[in-house]
Amino acid sequence: MLRKLLCVIITLFFVNAALAQGEPNGLVKWLSLKEAQEKNKTVAKPFLIDIYTDWCGWCKHMMKTTYSNPSIAEYINTHFYPVKFDAETKDTIEYNGKIYKPLSPQPKTPHELAIKFLGEKLSYPSTIFVTNNYAFNLLSQGFMEEKKLEPLLVFMVENAWQTTPFDEFNKHFNNTFVDTNFAKAAVKYYSIQEVEKLQKKKPKKVLVNIGADFCNTCSIMTKTTFMDTAIANYINKNFYLVNFKATSTDTVIFKNEKYYNTLINNYPLHTLSFKLSNNRFALPSVCMLDEELNTIDVLNYYQSPEHLKPIFVFIATNSYKTKTFNDFMQEYMKPPAAKTKKK
Repeated sequence: MLRKLLCVIITLFFVNAALAQGEPNGLVKWLSLKEAQEKNKTVAKPFLIDIYTDWCGWCKHMMKTTYSNPSIAEYINTHFYPVKFDAETKDTIEYNGKIYKPLSPQPKTPHELAIKFLGEKLSYPSTIFVTNNYAFNLLSQGFMEEKKLEPLLVFMVENAWQTTPFDEFNKHFNNTFVDTNFAKAAVKYYSIQEVEKLQKKKPKKVLVNIGADFCNTCSIMTKTTFMDTAIANYINKNFYLVNFKATSTDTVIFKNEKYYNTLINNYPLHTLSFKLSNNRFALPSVCMLDEELNTIDVLNYYQSPEHLKPIFVFIATNSYKTKTFNDFMQEYMKPPAAKTKKK
C-alpha cells in the first residue's frame, strides 16, 4: 500500500513539474511565414512575429510564461497571424514578395530576413508587429511579460498606430488599466436629447464620442483622454460632450428622425453611429458637430489628449471655416512671443 502511494506521489510530482514548465511553444497557434501570408490573402489580420534562436534561454522562457497565458494566447490566436521565426534558419523565405536567404551555412549566423527585421541590433527574443498590408512595423526587443505585451497587442489590433506614437499610447494605456492615479478633471456628459434642447438656449459645438464596451481604446479615451485636465476644461467651456455606445439598443430621435439598433455586416450596431460619422464609423470615433448639429468632421480610432487639443481649438474657434488645419497648426505651434509680436 505504501509503495502504491509512493508511486502516486512521484507521478503527481512529475505531472505538476511538467505543467509548471508549460508547453515548449506556449498556447499560441504558431504559423510559418508562408502559412501566415497565405491566410492573410483571404482574411486580413496583423502579424505577430516572434524572432528567436534555438540557444536563446529567454526565448524559451517567454514561450513557457507569456505565451502560455490563456488570455494572452486566445487574444493573439483570434486577432493576429502569429509566426515563429528562427533568426538563424537555413531556409530560403519569401516575405512580402521578396526572397531572403541564409547568409552562411555556419551555425549561429543570422538569416537575411532577421537582419531586415532587426537591423544591426540582433537581440533575442525580439517581437515585430506588422500590419496586414506590411505598411507599418513595430519592433519590441527583449523578454516581455504579459503587462508589457498587452498594450502592444491592443495598439495594433485597434488601429491606434494610425493616430498615435506607441510611447504616447502606452502611457495612457497604463493610466487607464494600471496606474490610475494621474492628474485628471471631471468632464460633463450630456445625452443627445439634452444637447438638442440646450442648443435652443445656449448653442455650442458638440462632440460625440462613439464607443463600445468591448473596445479597449474606447475605454482609454473615456478614462484618460477626456479626463486630461487641459482637454476636460476646454471641452466644458466650448463644447457639449456626448458619450454614445455604438451597441446601444435604445431607439433615439435625433433631428426628428428615428435611429435604432440593427444588424450591419452581421453585427448589431446603432444607425445613429453612422449618421453622426457621415458613414465613416469606426471604433472609437469622435464626431464634431456645429451648433445646428451638422457633422463638421470625424476622427476615427484612438485619439490621445496631445493630439486632440489643437483639433478642438481649430473647431471651437471656427478656424476650420477660414483656413486649412496645416495653416492653423503653423500658427498654433508658434511660441507665444511670436504670436504677440505679429499682433
